[in-house]
Amino acid sequence: MGAGGTAFASSDLGRRLRELQASGSASNRVIAEHLLRNPVHGSSLSIEDLAAASGVSTATLSRFARALGFQGYSDLRAALADTLQEVLRPVEKLRGALARQNGDDPLRTSLQDSLASLRATAEGLDPAVLARVVKLLSDASCVYVLGFGLSAHLAALLTLGLQPFCRQLVNVVEYGGTEVAAGRLMNLAATDALVAISFPRYATDAVHLTRYAVDRGASIIALTDSIASPLAPLSDELLIAHSSHAVLSSSNVSALLVIEALVTALMVSNSANVDKAARLTEAISAYLVAQPDKGR
Repeated sequence: MGAGGTAFASSDLGRRLRELQASGSASNRVIAEHLLRNPVHGSSLSIEDLAAASGVSTATLSRFARALGFQGYSDLRAALADTLQEVLRPVEKLRGALARQNGDDPLRTSLQDSLASLRATAEGLDPAVLARVVKLLSDASCVYVLGFGLSAHLAALLTLGLQPFCRQLVNVVEYGGTEVAAGRLMNLAATDALVAISFPRYATDAVHLTRYAVDRGASIIALTDSIASPLAPLSDELLIAHSSHAVLSSSNVSALLVIEALVTALMVSNSANVDKAARLTEAISAYLVAQPDKGR
């Protein structure tokens, strides 16, 4: 499934299709899987053509549309088209930016967007929420950090920052893909915590594995861009990093701000963590380039 397919699966319509895929009748599961993998088919093909492509009857497709809450297949096809237009909008933003001959400088616009996101994120960061997250991380037997795609890099940075201060730490998607990530979560328990990171375009696997952690009773901390994110309803604590951007599908700068704020809050939460930070600095000092004495 490509980037557009992943974003489609994370949309409201994609979520409803996944629900039918997971718990519907056999024919509904077949149609839902076909549309999740090939959403363009549903938005462009006639009911006869889609029935032939998915191996069901037109009557079954009509019943499927009604099961999703639509009056018929034509309404479902229109909803598919609207959803695809929304998830592909970042591509259109890029085309528009490249096509501009006059007007705002794209670089300046990008910088302004990033600064605005940073400001909005900093102003919305609630110290009380940070304190509750710090307590969850401190009390957890093991902290799991999860992020796919670009969010995998954010997860690696957060893991590196948390490492000295958590009893046990696992970067779930460090390498190996979804199957290996699921294996790493196999022993997750109710005494553990999961930090799930996902930004537009949201990764379907991040949502699926977070649901698994919810079912296991673990504490869930979501780092995402909005309360409308598919991770938000799954979380016990929600950290918001604004990610809107004029050209990119999302910006990561605010997520870095939240990560640094969280690591800082954990570090200063008790004197033992300050001592751990000092010991870490001492342990790695031999491997760092010596700085000149500023007094000389």
